[in-house]
Amino acid sequence: MKEIKIESTLYVFDNVHELPQEAFKLMQKAVEAREKAYAPYSKFHVGAALLLDNNEIITGNNQENASYPSGLCAERTAIYYAGSQFPNAKVIRMAISAGSKNNQTKEPIPPCGACRQAIAEYEIKQETPIEIYFMGETGKVAKSKSLANLLPLVFDKSVL
Repeated sequence: MKEIKIESTLYVFDNVHELPQEAFKLMQKAVEAREKAYAPYSKFHVGAALLLDNNEIITGNNQENASYPSGLCAERTAIYYAGSQFPNAKVIRMAISAGSKNNQTKEPIPPCGACRQAIAEYEIKQETPIEIYFMGETGKVAKSKSLANLLPLVFDKSVL
């Protein structure tokens, strides 16, 4: 038997005002998108904003449905829209802000597993990392230089 150690590195900022200017602006777009989320069931609102290499900024938010599996997360809403409208553009950076109407979220909230897999597909397709910033409503902001830090054993086309 052999042991394999997997490590991830995240960078944590005390608040959004510590972010580099370009990341701060993108996070503002994610917060604006979060405020427009449709989440009448969970009361958990998420906004995402993507910066593409053509300087387009794409936003998305979660869209719930009474039939829960039919809804879609903010990150996938944004990245699928970017992929459909700008198929040759690369995603440079992603900002995510999540908040609950039931209690204030102060810790960074990373993408769910399904969103990590979807983001991984685009990171692999474009052959460059996607920088990801994520936060709750307030408080600390976490940064990952690549989706690979958040999903180290990615399922990709090489196994098909």
